[in-house]
Amino acid sequence: MVVKSAMTSISSRFRPRLPRSLFQPRNFAVYLYDIFAAFVAFAGAFILRLGAEALLEAPDILAMAGGFAFVAAIAYLYTGLYRHVWEYVSAKDAVNILRTATITVLVFLPAWFFATRLENLPRSLPFLGWIMMVMLLAGPRLVYRQTRRRYHHSLFTKSPNATPVLLVGAGPEAEHFIRALERQPNAGYRAIGMVTARPERVGQVIQGVDVLGRDGDLPRVVAELERKGQRPEKVVLVRPDISGPEVQKLLEMSEQLGLTLARVPISTDVHAYDGADLKPRPIALADLLGRPQTRLDRAAMTSMVQGRRVLITGAGGSIGSELVRQICAAGVGHLSLVDFGEFNLYTIDLEVREKYPTLSCATVLADVRDADRMRDVITREKPDLVFHAAALKHVPMVEMNPVEGLMTNAIGTRNVAAACAAGGVKAMVLISTDKAVNPSNVMGAAKRLAEIYCQAEDLRRAGTRFITVRFGNVLGSTGSVVSLFQRQLEAGGPLTVTHPEVERYFMTVREAVELVLQAAALGQGRNDEGAIYVLDMGERVKIIDLAHQMIHLAGKMLGRDIDIKIVGLRPGEKLKEELFHGEEPAVGTDMAGILIARPRTVDHAVAAARLSALEDACRNRDESKALGIVTELVPELRRAGAPGAKPQLKIVK
Repeated sequence: MVVKSAMTSISSRFRPRLPRSLFQPRNFAVYLYDIFAAFVAFAGAFILRLGAEALLEAPDILAMAGGFAFVAAIAYLYTGLYRHVWEYVSAKDAVNILRTATITVLVFLPAWFFATRLENLPRSLPFLGWIMMVMLLAGPRLVYRQTRRRYHHSLFTKSPNATPVLLVGAGPEAEHFIRALERQPNAGYRAIGMVTARPERVGQVIQGVDVLGRDGDLPRVVAELERKGQRPEKVVLVRPDISGPEVQKLLEMSEQLGLTLARVPISTDVHAYDGADLKPRPIALADLLGRPQTRLDRAAMTSMVQGRRVLITGAGGSIGSELVRQICAAGVGHLSLVDFGEFNLYTIDLEVREKYPTLSCATVLADVRDADRMRDVITREKPDLVFHAAALKHVPMVEMNPVEGLMTNAIGTRNVAAACAAGGVKAMVLISTDKAVNPSNVMGAAKRLAEIYCQAEDLRRAGTRFITVRFGNVLGSTGSVVSLFQRQLEAGGPLTVTHPEVERYFMTVREAVELVLQAAALGQGRNDEGAIYVLDMGERVKIIDLAHQMIHLAGKMLGRDIDIKIVGLRPGEKLKEELFHGEEPAVGTDMAGILIARPRTVDHAVAAARLSALEDACRNRDESKALGIVTELVPELRRAGAPGAKPQLKIVK
């Protein structure tokens, strides 16, 4: 009884020191096998060196093998070899096996030397034992992996319902995509070949799939596969670093061949496709206009918001809601959602609470035009960082309601900035627009006033850093031209374009917000008071080309299925937007995708006084006086068109 209680006591003390994962049945079985493998490896090395009769002549060999296995058992606990899943054994597992075997031999030799002075131990035995141990540890794992892979591959290749696809790309993304398909045969796709942009890859084989040609050889490759009875049903783009024009060319070739072009969503970790990621999606407009992905300093972006208190105005809008998503993902400490649109605020609040139920979050229904309300919100929420995205952004709407646009975009920004300065906020980020450069409308002029005031506050160096970020149109945002075209396509057309030469900068909302966060992180660590961070938008895109591409993506033909109608420039609209004023040349930064503009500045006292006068004029509904004050501060304003003008119509076929 005493012995039993003592053993129980010893067991209870020792067990917690062992990794809990060891006592999982599968892990424990692997652990026992690996110990046995070490024993057999040492005994087998003796037999290889001295012959089987050595076991009879020197029975202490088995004791030595037991000691070797005991050392190996301890090494396994250190390296965690028993926890690695055999089905997914990889090069990392091979390295761990080599490390484990080396540790075992290097620990066993000095230990056995002190015990026996290494008597009866041939010099070659440690090396032979090491080789045998590596073979016995790695062999079964590789056999099991290959067996499982062959099983999955047979399901993958013989599934009668799997859609045959031709991959565009022959790099690591293609390799991981094929492996993911083999692991998930129910995904419904089967890779039958690849084309690539790299000529040296043609003729090679990746995961059992042949690289059949270059991207431009797509028609020939499809014809050859068809002769073999393996015609693909889809062309799937797996290469991430591909430009918009290249996607356009592939789309045209695919359609000429009667195939659909799709792409696998670009994953941040191509080693871990899940079932949803495996399903190729149709080519979207963003793919045709896409640029190579900008390399971002995600560590700086994360550290800027992680654990901090962040407030976002306009949180329910296109930019604001994406800011919310990315800031939540970065591990924000407390998030304040501010918006004056009840439904938008409700929608983003619901999304946050569903995805991040433990996140500390406040939902505030407030109008940035109310200075007292904004001071109260900032005082109560105590944010470290404020993103000001609230704005009226539709040019014709603001042009017809200039007082409302000035109150929200200019006075509203002044109210938020003043509240931040008074509340001791560390930094405020203003989301601006390319329409603020040489503005031709009230919306752009109001945003330029917002820039001027934040510049003046930043130059005051009163404790709060004011960072202004300027960029162009966001692809697919609410009320954008893309949304308009989609609605017109659904209605059967025509697509309305204001002028054949109208050009705009475009960027996806995700890319825009990533660069906003990057600029904010960059701005807090630099001495750029009064500067404006400008996102590199690439080349301008003709709106009429955009219309053609959307018609193409919809599977329709211009002139046969749908028309484009030229309706004339709207009030306040320019032919070409600009990101820089002629007197503010772009200055590079050490971060790709972000430039600096240094436009003229206005003294803070002057800016504050004129904006107060502007607020009085707006509240008195004195539109003429308000626009006069705007012209004083933004002399480059040249309003284009007039509200209510009737443009001439022209049909493009």
